[in-house]
Amino acid sequence: MNTIRVVRGVGTAPTEMASYDAALAAANVHNYNLVAVSSVVPADATVEAVDVAPDLGPAGNRLTVVQARETTSTPGETAVAGLGWATGSGPGLFYEASGTDEDSVRAAVLDGLDAGRNLREWSFDDEEVALTTGTHEGDGYTTAVTVAAYGQSESIF
Repeated sequence: MNTIRVVRGVGTAPTEMASYDAALAAANVHNYNLVAVSSVVPADATVEAVDVAPDLGPAGNRLTVVQARETTSTPGETAVAGLGWATGSGPGLFYEASGTDEDSVRAAVLDGLDAGRNLREWSFDDEEVALTTGTHEGDGYTTAVTVAAYGQSESIF
C-alpha cells in the first residue's frame, strides 16, 4: 500500500523564503525538491496525518506533494494553511486553501472538496481537514504549511 503523509509546520525567519524553509523543516520535508501536483489521490493510496514526515530518502531528491502555504509579516496576524481530503474505495481528492482566518480557510477547503466530488462519479466515504496556524510575533515573517507528501522521494536525475 502506498502512503501519502499529511504533515504540518510553522516557521519564523527574517525573510519570506527563509520562513517557508523553516516551516518545511518543522514538518521534516525541507531537504527535498518539492514538486507540486494537482489534487488527486491515487486509488491504491492511503492518506495518513502524522506529526512530521519520516525519512523519505536522500537530501536533494524530488518529492511529490500537494501543499497549502500562507505567509504573513503583520504582527498579531495568523497564517493559516489548510488541506482537506476525501477518499473512498477508489481515487480520492485533496483540496488546499490558505489565508488569515481559520473559519474561512476551513470553509474554502470544504467547498472545494464538494465541488471536486460533484465533478466525478467516484465513491467518497471519508473526509478530513488539517489546518496549520501560526501567529506572527515580532520581526520578519511567519509561514504555515500543510503538506501531503506522496510516498518516498526519488532521484532528481
